[in-house]
Amino acid sequence: MKMLELKEKGREVLLLTGSTLFIAVGVYFFKFPNNFTFGGVTGLAVLLAPLLPISASTINFIINMILLLLGFLFLGRDFGLKTAYTSVVLSVSLSAMEYIFPLEAPLTNQPMLDLCYAVALPAVGSAILFNIGASSGGTDIVAMILKKYTSFNIGSALLYTDLLVTLCSFIVFDVQTGLFSFVGLTVKSLVIDNVIESINLCKYFNIICDEPEPIIDFIVKKLHRGATVCTAEGAYTHGKKAIIFTALRRPQALALRRYVKSVEPTAFILITNTSEIIGKGFQK
Repeated sequence: MKMLELKEKGREVLLLTGSTLFIAVGVYFFKFPNNFTFGGVTGLAVLLAPLLPISASTINFIINMILLLLGFLFLGRDFGLKTAYTSVVLSVSLSAMEYIFPLEAPLTNQPMLDLCYAVALPAVGSAILFNIGASSGGTDIVAMILKKYTSFNIGSALLYTDLLVTLCSFIVFDVQTGLFSFVGLTVKSLVIDNVIESINLCKYFNIICDEPEPIIDFIVKKLHRGATVCTAEGAYTHGKKAIIFTALRRPQALALRRYVKSVEPTAFILITNTSEIIGKGFQK
């Protein structure tokens, strides 16, 4: 049991670290040099850096620590510890990149290309963190608090949380930077929701068959999932049928579909996509 727990913890740490590094690369190499300020503490750091005698990375660290305390208070110890780890990794990564790869100008002369990476990398990283009950700190913490105490989903909560920071970019920088930042904010909120939904996507099966036992054995013993069986009657033939209900991850769903067609080719299978399954083996 302890070995399984250690493996699970190790997997979680790898996800936390890898996701945070995704965010750091997108922020440092594409967001900071172009002054993109589509929300977040990193966006606020971009706004304040020209006005203060410290770097954007240092400003990011200070504000993150303040918001982290709010995370502990409102979202609990588990969320706080994960977010504390990712906040430190993000701040240290940004400072290390600033030292190792100093940038005087954007990587390319194509602002739209930089914007794509500035949105995609942090959005994917944030979505993975949200999905395992963590965040990269900053205004993500505010968004998680809004999600917990209101009916907002993560994307909408981030949009409202970061909107003010983005609007300030029109004043601090220029109209072009402000417009790019506003587009980035809108796309980021959509990408995060879609990535979370894609990660959680599962398949819900209704299998109508004559011989349910081989299929049930395959689900329970090979796929290690549960199932529910009901007896039914065909509307046309009035023959006795069995209906098997089960929910599976995508690789498992493919294996089950192949197996059912091999043992009972006449079985009728209805497969539905769902990203909201709450219960043992899925979301808590």
